[in-house]
Parts: sequence; C-alpha cells; structure tokens
Amino acid sequence: MHTQVIRPAGAGHETLAVLGACLVIVAAAAGYIGLRPAPPEAAAISASQIDARRDLTPAEQGIYADLRVAFDEIGFAIQAGEALPSEADLAAQGLPPFVADNSTAVRGGHAWRVERQPGHALYVGQTADPALAGSFLLRIDAGGAKDAHGHAHAAPAGGQADVWISRDAGARVPDPADDAALAAAGWRQIVAQFDSGVTRQRKP
Repeated sequence: MHTQVIRPAGAGHETLAVLGACLVIVAAAAGYIGLRPAPPEAAAISASQIDARRDLTPAEQGIYADLRVAFDEIGFAIQAGEALPSEADLAAQGLPPFVADNSTAVRGGHAWRVERQPGHALYVGQTADPALAGSFLLRIDAGGAKDAHGHAHAAPAGGQADVWISRDAGARVPDPADDAALAAAGWRQIVAQFDSGVTRQRKP
C-alpha cells in the first residue's frame, strides 16, 4: 500500500511572494528618485534687487502686477505708431495703477508722473503711505518711440517690465536713472524668481 501525505494549504509562501514584490517596488522607486536631477535652485539676487514673491507686501505685489500689464499696453501703443502715453492717458484708459479708484488709498495712494531722460521714460509712482507700499518706478528703454511732442523717445525692450521700488518716503529719481544710480539712491529692482516651489512664468 502507498501512502501520500498531503500538507494543509498555508499562507506562508504567498506572504513571502507579496513581501518580495513590495521590496522590488520600493527599491525601484528609491532608485528612480535617487537618479533624478535635483530641481534647480532659484538664482541668488544682488543687494540692489528684491524678490517679487517673497519680499513685497500684498499691496506692492498688486501694483507690481499692474505695472507689468501696463508695460505691455505701452508697448502695444508704441508698436502701433502712437505717442508714448502719459500717466493721464493711461488713467483715462482706466488702466491700474494709474487710474484712481477704490483700491488706490489702501495700496499707498500713489501719485504718478512721467519723467523723460535721454534713453529712458520713467513712470514714477510716489507713495503717500510707505507703511502700505513703497514708491515705484517703471523704466522703459529707448527704442525710437515718439512722445506727445513728436520727439523720438522710449520703447519697451526685451519683453520684460523693468520695475524698481523704494521704501524711502523721500526717494528721488536720479538722472541718468541707470542701474548704479538707482541703487545708490536707494531703489531696488524687483525680480520675479520662478523656482520649483511656484508655477512657472508664462512665456510670451
């Protein structure tokens, strides 16, 4: 007579198989993460610059965003062969931050003016309340545009708004308003840093 012993079914083998599969998955994920390049760090900014995302107050961030839109509008006007718009022209179009509306006072009550220098047009917003927001300066480089008197003057260049801020209540605008002179007068250039922690900047 032949006797065959049949062992009862157990979960030991199945458990080992599942654990083995888990170890393979974890090892593969760890290897993939380890081989991925580190995300690029935000470039260091100089002492004459200020980060738009981290170092501006909410009011200042709003004005900075408005100036970037205004920069585009000024560029469109110049490309259409129109004269360089004054602060009054931009206010008449209802374009913030030049137009006075309900948000003006709570964002510093800026008084805007245009200063023209050889090679530059400067849209300067003098703050009435430095505790809320500093004074702003939008600088537009020369490029053949004409002012209201028909003289060749400034036009946007490079596709990016060149915006400066000063939190000094008595901030003055140097002549010429080049980078070194602005920095020496207490102005700081606003730079938009886009790193792995924020949404990438929309390409023009």
